[in-house]
Amino acid sequence: MRQIVLDTETTGLEPGEDHRIIEIGCVEIVNRRATGRTFHRYLNPERDIDTRAVEVHGKRLEDLAGQPRFAEVAEELLAFVHGAELIIHNAPFDIGFLDAELARIPGESRRMRELCAVLDTLELARRLHPGQRNSLDALCRRYAIDNSNRDLHGALLDARILLDVYLAMTGGQAKLGLDADSPGGSVVSDVCAAGRAARPAGLRVIAATAEELSAHERSLDAIDKASGGRCVWRQRTTR
Repeated sequence: MRQIVLDTETTGLEPGEDHRIIEIGCVEIVNRRATGRTFHRYLNPERDIDTRAVEVHGKRLEDLAGQPRFAEVAEELLAFVHGAELIIHNAPFDIGFLDAELARIPGESRRMRELCAVLDTLELARRLHPGQRNSLDALCRRYAIDNSNRDLHGALLDARILLDVYLAMTGGQAKLGLDADSPGGSVVSDVCAAGRAARPAGLRVIAATAEELSAHERSLDAIDKASGGRCVWRQRTTR
Protein backbone atom coordinates (compact mmCIF):
# COMPACT_ATOMS: atom_id res chain seq x y z
CA MET A 1 0.00 0.00 0.00
CA ARG A 2 1.36 3.41 -1.00
CA GLN A 3 0.79 6.34 1.36
CA ILE A 4 2.03 9.93 1.47
CA VAL A 5 2.46 11.74 4.78
CA LEU A 6 1.75 15.40 3.98
CA ASP A 7 2.02 18.70 5.82
CA THR A 8 1.82 22.38 4.86
CA GLU A 9 2.78 25.72 6.35
CA THR A 10 0.72 28.80 5.51
CA THR A 11 0.50 32.57 5.78
CA GLY A 12 -2.46 32.31 8.19
CA LEU A 13 -5.33 30.15 9.32
CA GLU A 14 -8.11 30.69 6.76
CA PRO A 15 -7.87 30.04 3.01
CA GLY A 16 -11.18 31.93 2.71
CA GLU A 17 -9.32 35.07 3.82
CA ASP A 18 -6.90 34.65 0.90
CA HIS A 19 -4.19 33.05 3.02
CA ARG A 20 -1.77 30.92 1.03
CA ILE A 21 0.55 27.93 1.34
CA ILE A 22 4.24 28.76 1.82
CA GLU A 23 5.66 25.23 2.26
CA ILE A 24 4.66 21.69 1.33
CA GLY A 25 6.36 18.58 2.69
CA CYS A 26 5.57 14.99 1.68
CA VAL A 27 7.14 11.65 2.68
CA GLU A 28 6.35 8.46 0.77
CA ILE A 29 5.81 5.12 2.52
CA VAL A 30 5.00 1.78 0.91
CA ASN A 31 3.73 -1.10 3.04
CA ARG A 32 4.56 0.89 6.20
CA ARG A 33 8.16 1.56 5.21
CA ALA A 34 9.63 4.91 4.21
CA THR A 35 10.99 4.67 0.67
CA GLY A 36 13.30 7.70 0.90
CA ARG A 37 11.23 9.62 -1.69
CA THR A 38 10.06 13.06 -0.60
CA PHE A 39 8.46 16.15 -2.11
CA HIS A 40 9.46 19.45 -0.53
CA ARG A 41 8.91 22.97 -1.82
CA TYR A 42 8.93 26.46 -0.37
CA LEU A 43 6.48 28.77 -2.13
CA ASN A 44 6.13 32.50 -2.71
CA PRO A 45 2.63 33.34 -1.40
CA GLU A 46 2.59 36.78 -3.03
CA ARG A 47 1.06 38.28 0.13
CA ASP A 48 2.06 39.21 3.67
CA ILE A 49 2.42 36.52 6.33
CA ASP A 50 0.54 36.97 9.61
CA THR A 51 2.73 37.69 12.63
CA ARG A 52 1.33 34.69 14.51
CA ALA A 53 2.12 32.43 11.57
CA VAL A 54 5.70 33.72 11.52
CA GLU A 55 5.96 32.81 15.21
CA VAL A 56 4.96 29.24 14.32
CA HIS A 57 7.17 28.54 11.30
CA GLY A 58 9.66 31.43 11.28
CA LYS A 59 9.23 32.31 7.59
CA ARG A 60 8.77 35.89 6.40
CA LEU A 61 7.74 37.05 2.94
CA GLU A 62 11.24 38.27 2.14
CA ASP A 63 12.58 34.76 2.85
CA LEU A 64 10.36 33.38 0.09
CA ALA A 65 10.76 36.04 -2.58
CA GLY A 66 12.77 33.80 -4.93
CA GLN A 67 10.62 30.69 -4.51
CA PRO A 68 8.11 29.39 -7.12
CA ARG A 69 4.36 30.02 -6.98
CA PHE A 70 2.03 27.14 -6.16
CA ALA A 71 0.80 26.98 -9.76
CA GLU A 72 4.38 26.30 -10.90
CA VAL A 73 4.72 23.16 -8.73
CA ALA A 74 1.10 21.95 -8.72
CA GLU A 75 1.46 19.31 -11.45
CA GLU A 76 4.64 17.93 -9.88
CA LEU A 77 2.88 17.69 -6.50
CA LEU A 78 -0.19 15.98 -7.94
CA ALA A 79 1.99 13.49 -9.84
CA PHE A 80 3.83 12.67 -6.60
CA VAL A 81 0.65 11.97 -4.60
CA HIS A 82 -1.31 10.33 -7.42
CA GLY A 83 -2.82 7.00 -6.43
CA ALA A 84 -1.68 7.24 -2.80
CA GLU A 85 -3.54 7.64 0.46
CA LEU A 86 -2.69 10.97 2.11
CA ILE A 87 -1.91 10.87 5.83
CA ILE A 88 -2.47 14.33 7.35
CA HIS A 89 -2.83 15.60 10.91
CA ASN A 90 -5.95 17.79 10.99
CA ALA A 91 -6.63 17.05 7.34
CA PRO A 92 -9.41 19.65 6.79
CA PHE A 93 -6.86 22.44 7.35
CA ASP A 94 -4.30 21.24 4.78
CA ILE A 95 -6.88 19.95 2.31
CA GLY A 96 -8.74 23.26 2.51
CA PHE A 97 -5.60 25.18 1.61
CA LEU A 98 -4.63 22.78 -1.18
CA ASP A 99 -8.13 22.96 -2.68
CA ALA A 100 -8.03 26.76 -2.53
CA GLU A 101 -4.66 26.82 -4.30
CA LEU A 102 -5.90 24.43 -6.99
CA ALA A 103 -9.02 26.58 -7.50
CA ARG A 104 -6.80 29.54 -8.41
CA ILE A 105 -5.30 27.63 -11.35
CA PRO A 106 -7.27 28.15 -14.61
CA GLY A 107 -8.81 25.08 -16.20
CA GLU A 108 -10.65 22.03 -14.94
CA SER A 109 -11.70 22.12 -11.30
CA ARG A 110 -9.72 19.73 -9.10
CA ARG A 111 -10.11 18.84 -5.41
CA MET A 112 -7.71 16.75 -3.36
CA ARG A 113 -10.30 14.31 -1.97
CA GLU A 114 -11.34 13.54 -5.55
CA LEU A 115 -7.74 12.75 -6.45
CA CYS A 116 -6.57 10.91 -3.31
CA ALA A 117 -7.92 9.05 -0.31
CA VAL A 118 -7.28 10.97 2.92
CA LEU A 119 -6.61 9.64 6.43
CA ASP A 120 -6.85 12.25 9.21
CA THR A 121 -4.53 11.22 12.07
CA LEU A 122 -6.14 13.80 14.37
CA GLU A 123 -9.48 12.03 14.04
CA LEU A 124 -7.73 8.67 14.49
CA ALA A 125 -6.01 9.95 17.65
CA ARG A 126 -9.31 11.25 19.05
CA ARG A 127 -10.86 7.81 18.61
CA LEU A 128 -7.88 6.09 20.23
CA HIS A 129 -7.45 8.65 23.04
CA PRO A 130 -10.81 10.31 23.70
CA GLY A 131 -10.75 13.30 26.02
CA GLN A 132 -6.96 13.70 25.78
CA ARG A 133 -4.71 16.20 24.04
CA ASN A 134 -3.99 14.96 20.52
CA SER A 135 -1.78 17.62 18.98
CA LEU A 136 1.31 16.35 17.18
CA ASP A 137 3.50 17.35 20.13
CA ALA A 138 1.18 15.59 22.60
CA LEU A 139 1.22 12.42 20.48
CA CYS A 140 5.01 12.54 20.33
CA ARG A 141 5.12 12.56 24.12
CA ARG A 142 2.53 9.77 24.37
CA TYR A 143 4.35 7.50 21.92
CA ALA A 144 7.90 8.50 22.92
CA ILE A 145 8.67 10.01 19.49
CA ASP A 146 11.71 12.31 19.50
CA ASN A 147 10.70 15.81 18.33
CA SER A 148 13.42 17.68 20.21
CA ASN A 149 14.55 19.47 17.01
CA ARG A 150 11.08 20.93 16.41
CA ASP A 151 11.67 24.45 17.72
CA LEU A 152 9.67 25.81 14.77
CA HIS A 153 7.15 24.06 12.55
CA GLY A 154 8.36 22.94 9.12
CA ALA A 155 6.32 20.99 6.57
CA LEU A 156 8.90 18.29 5.77
CA LEU A 157 10.06 18.00 9.39
CA ASP A 158 6.49 17.69 10.63
CA ALA A 159 5.65 15.12 7.93
CA ARG A 160 8.59 12.98 9.06
CA ILE A 161 7.52 13.26 12.71
CA LEU A 162 3.92 12.44 11.76
CA LEU A 163 5.15 9.34 9.93
CA ASP A 164 6.65 8.01 13.18
CA VAL A 165 3.50 8.92 15.13
CA TYR A 166 1.22 7.25 12.56
CA LEU A 167 3.23 4.01 12.61
CA ALA A 168 3.18 4.01 16.42
CA MET A 169 -0.58 4.64 16.55
CA THR A 170 -1.35 1.90 14.05
CA GLY A 171 0.96 -0.83 15.29
CA GLY A 172 4.54 0.36 14.94
CA GLN A 173 7.26 -1.53 13.13
CA ALA A 174 5.85 -4.21 10.85
CA LYS A 175 8.90 -6.52 10.83
CA LEU A 176 11.74 -7.52 13.10
CA GLY A 177 14.48 -7.11 10.47
CA LEU A 178 16.40 -3.82 10.44
CA ASP A 179 17.20 -4.13 6.75
CA ALA A 180 14.35 -2.99 4.51
CA ASP A 181 14.97 -6.01 2.27
CA SER A 182 15.25 -8.57 5.06
CA PRO A 183 12.81 -11.49 4.84
CA GLY A 184 10.34 -12.36 7.54
CA GLY A 185 6.77 -11.94 8.66
CA SER A 186 5.22 -9.77 11.30
CA VAL A 187 6.53 -9.55 14.85
CA VAL A 188 3.57 -11.59 16.08
CA SER A 189 4.12 -14.30 13.44
CA ASP A 190 7.85 -14.56 14.14
CA VAL A 191 7.41 -14.77 17.91
CA CYS A 192 4.64 -17.36 17.62
CA ALA A 193 6.74 -19.47 15.26
CA ALA A 194 9.67 -19.35 17.68
CA GLY A 195 7.38 -20.40 20.53
CA ARG A 196 6.06 -23.37 18.59
CA ALA A 197 9.57 -24.50 17.71
CA ALA A 198 10.67 -24.33 21.35
CA ARG A 199 7.60 -26.12 22.80
CA PRO A 200 8.65 -29.37 24.50
CA ALA A 201 6.99 -32.60 23.43
CA GLY A 202 4.06 -33.79 25.53
CA LEU A 203 3.34 -30.34 26.94
CA ARG A 204 -0.02 -30.36 28.73
CA VAL A 205 -2.54 -27.95 27.16
CA ILE A 206 -5.27 -26.56 29.42
CA ALA A 207 -8.29 -25.29 27.48
CA ALA A 208 -10.11 -22.14 28.58
CA THR A 209 -13.51 -22.58 30.19
CA ALA A 210 -16.68 -21.17 28.63
CA GLU A 211 -16.71 -18.41 31.26
CA GLU A 212 -13.09 -17.50 30.50
CA LEU A 213 -13.77 -17.42 26.76
CA SER A 214 -16.78 -15.17 27.34
CA ALA A 215 -14.72 -12.80 29.50
CA HIS A 216 -12.02 -12.78 26.82
CA GLU A 217 -14.56 -11.80 24.16
CA ARG A 218 -15.86 -8.97 26.35
CA SER A 219 -12.32 -7.67 26.73
CA LEU A 220 -11.80 -7.80 22.96
CA ASP A 221 -15.10 -5.94 22.44
CA ALA A 222 -13.89 -3.15 24.74
CA ILE A 223 -10.50 -2.93 22.99
CA ASP A 224 -12.16 -2.95 19.57
CA LYS A 225 -14.49 -0.12 20.57
CA ALA A 226 -11.73 2.02 22.12
CA SER A 227 -9.45 1.55 19.10
CA GLY A 228 -12.06 2.26 16.45
CA GLY A 229 -12.16 -1.32 15.16
CA ARG A 230 -8.38 -1.85 15.23
CA CYS A 231 -8.10 -4.67 17.74
CA VAL A 232 -5.08 -6.51 16.30
CA TRP A 233 -5.83 -9.80 18.08
CA ARG A 234 -9.34 -9.93 16.65
CA GLN A 235 -8.09 -9.04 13.18
CA ARG A 236 -5.57 -11.89 13.23
CA THR A 237 -7.94 -14.51 14.64
CA THR A 238 -10.66 -13.75 12.07
CA ARG A 239 -8.44 -14.08 9.00
